[in-house]
Amino acid sequence: MVEKDIAPFFDLDAYCARIEYAGGCNPTVAVLENLHFAHVTHIPFENLDIFLGKPIRLDLESLQAKLVRGKRGGYCFEQNTLFAAALERVGFHVTRLAARVRAGSTRVLARTHMLLNVEAEGTTWLADVGFGGEGLLMPLPMVVGPETFQFTWSFRLGKELDLWVLQSKQAGAPSRTWQDLYAFTLEPLFGVDFEMANHFTSTHPSSRFVQTLTVQLATPTGRNILRGRELTVISGDNVSNRNIDHEEELLHVMAEVFGLSFSPGVRFRGPFSSAG
Repeated sequence: MVEKDIAPFFDLDAYCARIEYAGGCNPTVAVLENLHFAHVTHIPFENLDIFLGKPIRLDLESLQAKLVRGKRGGYCFEQNTLFAAALERVGFHVTRLAARVRAGSTRVLARTHMLLNVEAEGTTWLADVGFGGEGLLMPLPMVVGPETFQFTWSFRLGKELDLWVLQSKQAGAPSRTWQDLYAFTLEPLFGVDFEMANHFTSTHPSSRFVQTLTVQLATPTGRNILRGRELTVISGDNVSNRNIDHEEELLHVMAEVFGLSFSPGVRFRGPFSSAG
């Protein structure tokens, strides 16, 4: 079964301007890598609409209005839906997949993470611009075993029968063990599947995204992560933490650290919930 392409016009020029990408737009491995890196370092991972009482919409026009023209961020369904549209406009063949998140959990979770399988120059790549502060900076070859260094982080893919497992650790720290991020199969999923998962993720009381406000952004040297009222800045092996004391400081941090601008009077529901 193949979904028909009924997406509205995708403004590739506006998308490239949003991520400050001025390179080529041909379906090559180099272009895939450069687009991936530019996306994750310019569009923050965030769930702020949930705490503003707004629905998370996954139609392409809404995503362009929010993440591109509105210079906002989003979480996995928004980020990877937008990135898939950009890649397809360039000419890549993209398959949308779903994963069970393992990071931060000891139990089996539903498949509530979206990721992409991308073909480029006869090779296949895992692309994922929507896993936040622990995710990939660059696409990863779909090969089991080899450790891939991405600035201050390392990633690799493992197999458990038919499951692929993405693992990570901070580079330069051999004493740290590999951490499972998520597990997935290569079964193609469609928009209706992600609408269901998105509804749970954005509305169910047990969802971590309903419980805790978060904004996250990757940099070549580290990660900036806001959870609840705690801001964590990772730069190489250095980690600093500080608490956000009031709403205006929260808005200042969002603007200065993550490039997200809101009017001074904006207030988020439960903005100082416990970190999750």
